[in-house]
Amino acid sequence: METVIRYLLVFCFGGLLCLPAQILICKTKLTPARILTGYVVTGVILGAAGIYGKLTRLFGSGASVPLTGFGASLAEGVREAVDAKGLPGALTGGFSAMSAGLCAAILLSVVCAALFNSKRRK
Repeated sequence: METVIRYLLVFCFGGLLCLPAQILICKTKLTPARILTGYVVTGVILGAAGIYGKLTRLFGSGASVPLTGFGASLAEGVREAVDAKGLPGALTGGFSAMSAGLCAAILLSVVCAALFNSKRRK
């Protein structure tokens, strides 16, 4: 029973993160790209402040999978690299922390582009 409650908590938190974006899409003229950027920046700010790590420990993948989790991971990578390498780590830390995810996204994009044809709009 405890596992079911945990899954529900993770699912609800992930949905709660998505709710503001859906409201912004429906009620404003903000583009999805601007909303996406806002979510990543929010994750960076919360990650740099040390808040997002606590959310990830509490809500697991419900917090780490959305775009805010990506931003928090970038902030954590930069923090670790700056601690290890000094100021130059600020330029490389985010890429080091997210290199596997970025490579997977690029690779899957290329595979999907090769397998599927886009349809032209008329």
